[in-house]
Amino acid sequence: MTENERVRELRKTLGLTLEKFGERLGVKKNAISAIENGRNSLTDQMTKAICREFGVDYIWLTTGEGEMFVDTDDDFIERIDRIMAGEDEARKNLFKFMLELSDEDIAALDRLMKKAIRFSKGEIDE
Repeated sequence: MTENERVRELRKTLGLTLEKFGERLGVKKNAISAIENGRNSLTDQMTKAICREFGVDYIWLTTGEGEMFVDTDDDFIERIDRIMAGEDEARKNLFKFMLELSDEDIAALDRLMKKAIRFSKGEIDE
């Protein structure tokens, strides 16, 4: 995956349109589109702006290694804020749903997710 493709992946992960993503960086949507489509290369200045604005790991954006986001509690909270301010209703609804779950519901969901992961790794028979 190229840097340009990682920019698209990031924007979609954040649930932002080209226009909203560009606004946060001080550029127009056609500039972001040109980067995502490989017509323009990602400048070092734009790379740093993306990392700063969206809490993206510089190494991930430039090489593809590691995780997309810098992982701290503050960054996690900022990511949630960006999702809630974005346009992806499905992501927003997932967070709203999670807030309504009881401790028992969360524990059950955790068990289900762990079982699904084991199943996908072939550790559990169908």
